Amino acid sequence: MNRLLQSRPLRAVSAFIFLAASLLHAQVPAPISPGLREKVDATVRQALTTTGVPSASIAIVQNGAIAYLQAYGAGRIDPHTPAQPSMRYGIGSISKQFTAAAVLLLAEQGKLSLDDPVSRFVPNLTRGNEVTIRELLSHTSGYQDYWPQDYVPPFMLQSITADKILDLWARKPLDFDPGTEWQYSNTNFVIAGLIVEKASGEPLLQFLTEHIFAPLGMKSVMNIDQNRLTETDASGYLRYALGPPRLAPKEGKGWLFAAGELAMPAEDLAKWDISMINRSVLQPASYAQMEREIVLKNGVGTRYGLGVDVRQEFGQRAIEHGGEVSGFTAHNIVFPEARKAVVVLVNEDSVGASSDIARNIAALLFRESDAGKQEDQSREIFASLQQGKIDRALFTDNCNSYFTEQALKDFATSLGPLGSPTEFTQTAKQDRGGMTFRLFEVQFPRRTVEVWERIMPDGRIEQYQVGAK
Repeated sequence: MNRLLQSRPLRAVSAFIFLAASLLHAQVPAPISPGLREKVDATVRQALTTTGVPSASIAIVQNGAIAYLQAYGAGRIDPHTPAQPSMRYGIGSISKQFTAAAVLLLAEQGKLSLDDPVSRFVPNLTRGNEVTIRELLSHTSGYQDYWPQDYVPPFMLQSITADKILDLWARKPLDFDPGTEWQYSNTNFVIAGLIVEKASGEPLLQFLTEHIFAPLGMKSVMNIDQNRLTETDASGYLRYALGPPRLAPKEGKGWLFAAGELAMPAEDLAKWDISMINRSVLQPASYAQMEREIVLKNGVGTRYGLGVDVRQEFGQRAIEHGGEVSGFTAHNIVFPEARKAVVVLVNEDSVGASSDIARNIAALLFRESDAGKQEDQSREIFASLQQGKIDRALFTDNCNSYFTEQALKDFATSLGPLGSPTEFTQTAKQDRGGMTFRLFEVQFPRRTVEVWERIMPDGRIEQYQVGAK
């Protein structure tokens, strides 16, 4: 976008910016439905109750716009301060995708290539003439991780420089030959951050602010590698076994550089997610590189791209990543084609709450958008079968042959006494053999059963079965 603007007269640029800003303010994102909001709130509160995590802050993107922002629990325990959506939380390794994006922007500018050896920018690294920038960003370089622990060792309470990290972890023998294994390593991104600074001539955070944060209106991003969060932000906690939350120690300066240095509210991370959906910061080819699964030299896929996990979830392509620094964990999932995203930030480390909440919310989003009508129809069929009846117009000839007189009697005698279900929820969907498979969980006060059906493209049901769960 910037390259196009530079070739236009200043007046045209001003008019374009004014129009874009007007359109941005004119857009009013549709909020999530009251029913979905109730389910999301219940999901998060239940997770906080179960895990004891002090707080969670979430953002939900639907149709490419922020549809819901909410915070739950205590952003600070003492003095008790309710969590607010404006509070910043550390996002940990979600920061890595911003470093990767900076590298891709520099590649677009012709200042580097992903296949450059790291020695072009950072000298005297082990096998620096062989390891490529792409292998850094995909965790296939072989450089050893300097922080595999889920706590802060004593030596990390002291300040360090990026070059000292490389002295200790990237100027020793590799853990494996480049490109032959996938092994997560924060060291890779320290090197990548230095490459951004060498190639751009700017500090990493300055480059990110100019090219990503400011253009996207991410106004509250903070570098917690150099500064502590403020009194208006969330406090970070840890827990010893099943004990109460304790204030987490702060890493020394330098340890988070380029690998986990960012803190922000959920809203700011959601703005980045929207830019990934809209392809608005990088060129299409750069997004394709970032989101393409890296394959090892033996042909095995890694389920990782450049700074992001590459997944298939809920029948959708998912670009996601988790993050952890002392006192905080986070999870971010983007579904580009569905134009949805979920951000979850929590203020306790070494817990799975953020990823669990994020996936549960994502499941609710896809049920809301896809399953409502199908759930209603399946529930009605189930209620009819409890009485030994069906509307045969809904089914194919094959399925009608399944519902013999004996079958209908068995459905009625076994399901009728269960009464009305308390919950009837779609839990899975998959395409196969030209049909759509749907799985439903049907809950009663004293037991749960499953319904599975296969639906033809014309909407008629080829299979409808019920079984114990």
